[in-house]
Amino acid sequence: MRDPYEVLGVKKGATAAEIKSAFRKLAKKHHPDANKNDAKTTARFSEVNSAYEILGDEEKRKAFDRGEIDAEGKPRFQGFPGGGFPGGGHPGGPGQDGFHTFTWNAGDAGPQGGAGNFRGFGGIDDILQGVFGGAARGRRGPSGAAFEPEDFAARPPADATANVRISLEEAVRGGARRVQLPTGKEVEVKIPPGLTDGKQIRLKGQGFPGLRGAGDALITVSVSPHPLFQVDGRDLKLDLPITLYEALAGGKIRVPTVEGAVELTVPAGTNGGKTFRLKGKGLPHGEKRGDLFATVRIMLPDKVDSALEEAIRKAAADHPYDPRRNFG
Repeated sequence: MRDPYEVLGVKKGATAAEIKSAFRKLAKKHHPDANKNDAKTTARFSEVNSAYEILGDEEKRKAFDRGEIDAEGKPRFQGFPGGGFPGGGHPGGPGQDGFHTFTWNAGDAGPQGGAGNFRGFGGIDDILQGVFGGAARGRRGPSGAAFEPEDFAARPPADATANVRISLEEAVRGGARRVQLPTGKEVEVKIPPGLTDGKQIRLKGQGFPGLRGAGDALITVSVSPHPLFQVDGRDLKLDLPITLYEALAGGKIRVPTVEGAVELTVPAGTNGGKTFRLKGKGLPHGEKRGDLFATVRIMLPDKVDSALEEAIRKAAADHPYDPRRNFG
């Protein structure tokens, strides 16, 4: 993935507000709903979301700036003291561009024919114990080796973990995603409606195999930020901009929801900050649905002309009122 600053088009010294503003602008531009059947735009939308996940989180942004995580949020490998692998810049040793083939001998924690060994990292039993939960530790075959190939079958089943990122629309409607598991297998994961951030999907028997079958695959779901809606449990929140005229005279206003726009009647004299509740327009939860809360934000025209300004001054003189009369 590209540098998240480059993806959002902001400088490294950008403020949190500037980053959020850039994300909103790009997310609206590349949102799948506005670019039907455009695979490139969908990929760009995903890239923008991933970049904001790093830069929109203060701790992740600091970690990225320090070089501790990469553009995907994964920890960076810091290398060995002095830089590189033991004996050279590649795991195979000096002068090798590829990986070395290791043959493990009894009582030896290093590879045959290699440059040096891995004694500083524990023996092969320790490595296998870390990978297979200790099932391979302590077994010896006729040759006296600490581990034989057939011992792989004796390890217990183990779960495999993976992550999948979905859009808010997928969280509401459900769907399906292809996910690469650490076992090397690619599986199709069905996304049930109503999943929220951090929830897990369990796939029986899709984990690491062992003597008594295979473990499960645990897929952790994360929901991408949305340019319009904020998730609050099962409810959604939305800032609803209206004109000064709509606030004064009222009227019907189209309000976006995850599943399409609906009409909302705004009464005359609506104040900024008033919140309207749209029942059943939030996230599913069994047979129930959360709600959508739309909070009014009164927006003035980009440019106030002299006629409007004069009309406002006259109205203020003819119909004075003090909204701060209770301030004391």
